[in-house]
Amino acid sequence: MSWYRWNGEDLELSLRVQVRAPRDAFVGPDPGGEYYRVRIKAPPVDGKGNQALRRFVADAFGVAPSRVTLIGGEHARYKRLRIEAPPQLPLPVERP
Repeated sequence: MSWYRWNGEDLELSLRVQVRAPRDAFVGPDPGGEYYRVRIKAPPVDGKGNQALRRFVADAFGVAPSRVTLIGGEHARYKRLRIEAPPQLPLPVERP
C-alpha cells in the first residue's frame, strides 16, 4: 500500500478528502491505491474542513488533535497527514 508510510513511530497518510459528506467516515483506498478516501461533514471554508479532518483522524487513532499535523495539501482535496505515535490503528496499516 502506498497510501501510508511509517516515519519512525509516526504514521504518515495520503488522503483524498470529500467534504460536505453526510457523515465523517473512512471509505477505503482509491482504485490506484495511492490515497485513502475519507469523507468529512464540514465544508471547505476558512479551514473548517482541515480542522474537522484532524479531529476525526485524531479520535480514530486515539491521539490528541495536536498530534495530527497537516504536512501537505492544505487547500486541496489530496492531503498528507502525520500522526504522532498512534496507539490504535483503525485502518488496515501494518506496523514496521
